[in-house]
Order: sequence, then C-alpha cells, then structure tokens
Amino acid sequence: MSYYEHVIISRPDISETQVKEMVIQLTEKFTSLGGKVVDTEYWGLRKLAYRINKNRKAHYSFLKLDAPFEAVQEVERLHRIDDDILRYMTIRVDEHTDETSPIMRKREDRERKPRAPR
Repeated sequence: MSYYEHVIISRPDISETQVKEMVIQLTEKFTSLGGKVVDTEYWGLRKLAYRINKNRKAHYSFLKLDAPFEAVQEVERLHRIDDDILRYMTIRVDEHTDETSPIMRKREDRERKPRAPR
C-alpha cells in the first residue's frame, strides 16, 4: 500500500459538524476499500485565494492515508459526484511524519503567543 495526503475543500454553507461527519464517512469508505486513515485534521473555515463557484470561503479537511491506489481512485470518483465538495487533492508521499501539518502548527503558534500590550 502507498501513503497519501488528501485535502478536501468543502462548501462554506455546511456546518463544521457536517464536515466532520463527511470525514468520518470517508474514513469508513477507505477502511471498506482496504485502506486506513492514519490521521485527520480539520483546518477550519478559511478564505480562498480565488472564488470557487461564487464562494469566498471554504472548509478545509486534511487526511493522511495508507491505502491502495484503487481506494483513492474510488473516493476521488465519489468526490466528483458530491456537491458539497468544491475541490480535492491527493498527493502520494514517501512516508508520513508524526508532526502536525504546517497549517495547524501556524495556528498553534498564533494561539500560544500572548499579545503585546498597546
């Protein structure tokens, strides 16, 4: 099996809980197809670099996968059918790291730093 990183950009008008349910359903789908979801991250509702289907913001979700190519291909086919998903991208990687993604590290750094008094 190969290692993949999978990012999903979904519509902003669905709730955060719906996005998390979608990730749970994807996890179950990968498991049923012989793969495994190693880790998931919800990056939140973020501003897009450009409009996608008249949307300025979107929910970002990140999954680390250990799955066969056929499982990834099937899930991508399901993404093309789903109206809630605006974009997706799957990248094959050599290995998974135990670190959090750079997006989450940047968020954690922002939350830890106290603001300077004005």
